[in-house]
Amino acid sequence: MDNKYLKEEIIRMSGVNPKKCMKCGKCTATCPSFDEMEYHPHQFVYMVESGDIEPLLKSESLYKCLSCFACIDRCPRGVEPAKLVEAVRLSVIRKQNNNHLKADDVPALLDEDMPQQAIVSAFRKYTK
Repeated sequence: MDNKYLKEEIIRMSGVNPKKCMKCGKCTATCPSFDEMEYHPHQFVYMVESGDIEPLLKSESLYKCLSCFACIDRCPRGVEPAKLVEAVRLSVIRKQNNNHLKADDVPALLDEDMPQQAIVSAFRKYTK
């Protein structure tokens, strides 16, 4: 799949207009996973906008994003970096044919220490 098509697909899936980003970094400053991520929220936006998506597809940063949407709340321009991260992650998952979590699978995955947000996040990530 060429990068131009992939860029358009990610933008379509996310519903985000990366051109609105003014690269202020407020999204990154509020990200609770900042220290764990190779590419930060503002970098995701820029890389998608520029079509430099291959490094994102291979990055562990895709799985470090908590999908907490703090970056979305903080953005003064209404850019939604977390939605771009989710769209890139979904592209990888679809490519691997692993987007198949079902409700019946959840009980086996539960742990008494697991926060409910993790369960909701898993559904968001793996049922599309």
